Amino acid sequence: MRIVCIGGGPAGLYFAISAKLRDAGHDITVIERDPPGATYGWGVVYWDDLLDILFRNDPESARALQAESVLWQEQRILLRNEQTAYLSGYGFSVGRAALLDVLGERATELGIDLQYRREVNGDAAELTDADLVVVCDGANSRTRQRHGEQFGARVDVGGNPYIWLGTDRVFDSFTFAFEQTPAGWIWFHAYPSTAGISTCIVECSQQTWHGLGFDSLSSEDSVGLLEKIFERAIDGHALISQSRGEPARWQRFTQVTNKTWSHGNLVLAGDAAHTTHFTLGSGTRLAMIDAVMLAQSLYDHEELPAALESYDRRGRAALRPIQAAARTSMAWFERADRYLDRDAVAFAYAMAGREGAHPPWRYQMHLATQIPAVRAALRGVDSARRWYLARRRGEAPALPARSR
Repeated sequence: MRIVCIGGGPAGLYFAISAKLRDAGHDITVIERDPPGATYGWGVVYWDDLLDILFRNDPESARALQAESVLWQEQRILLRNEQTAYLSGYGFSVGRAALLDVLGERATELGIDLQYRREVNGDAAELTDADLVVVCDGANSRTRQRHGEQFGARVDVGGNPYIWLGTDRVFDSFTFAFEQTPAGWIWFHAYPSTAGISTCIVECSQQTWHGLGFDSLSSEDSVGLLEKIFERAIDGHALISQSRGEPARWQRFTQVTNKTWSHGNLVLAGDAAHTTHFTLGSGTRLAMIDAVMLAQSLYDHEELPAALESYDRRGRAALRPIQAAARTSMAWFERADRYLDRDAVAFAYAMAGREGAHPPWRYQMHLATQIPAVRAALRGVDSARRWYLARRRGEAPALPARSR
């Protein structure tokens, strides 16, 4: 089958890898408008469930990805840098550039044609020789926009402005820092992403954003003000705006939904098909799951229409509760001011339960996890779990976040 992927992000590259592994006879081209290694943003997070899928699907690229990843333990919530609360658990993070390097090298090794610096401009008609066109060029996909009526596309914009930055403060936990200013509350969530660098996403209400003057400040001045606001939370380190040589810009979250993910020989994957709010941290994970699901559907069904129908039906059904949770999480943070009169421990519990009510006993457990000895014991349990899952997958456990 002649397959063309529009977009060389995680969805496009990992689909190409997954499809080629299942049938080396596929002739696959990935078209990317940017140069190799170029990417917006800093790092992405994921959990053991994605590693399980990746190791089953392609151990070679999974091992390479795991080697580039770092481990973060616990979630730490800071209020005015005066009060601290904790949520248990752990996860992994990896720089977007490192992730794309791993996938690009694996795709080239498998004989996939990667064409960088090439524009499609939303018109798939120029790809008439393709049996299948996988549209995976992001939330602002030009191809999806061109065929928006056929896909039943809907794009909604969130209320809170946010800006995606880096910092040379290396965090070893997933950290939320909430600061109160004369204009209102503003916060970031940060996590390690690569050697010496952490991702730092700053968010606030529209009212606070205007009140602090971000609507009129330059990118450089905006970052300077944020460094002052979060000086204690980032321990005097710098915030980094430049990504791909361009300054980061304030934006609002774009929520993408589609009534169907396929139209003719066009099929959507990744953010072109769906987006989930960054507070849920599942965008890259879901893009790579889409890739595996679509590749498997092509393998399982001899006829292309049947394969696309199966992918569309199964994928949208699996996504429905995830998108509902993401919408709920986004809405909670857009109303976060209502909860910030509480102490850090009570606020952290409210944040942890933002996707649904918890039974009463969960609060008692939450209180217990604020005790250092209990937290240490839980980290020990998590370490044992990581060891077991890593051995089951056949890979070495991730090391704690550090400069490499």
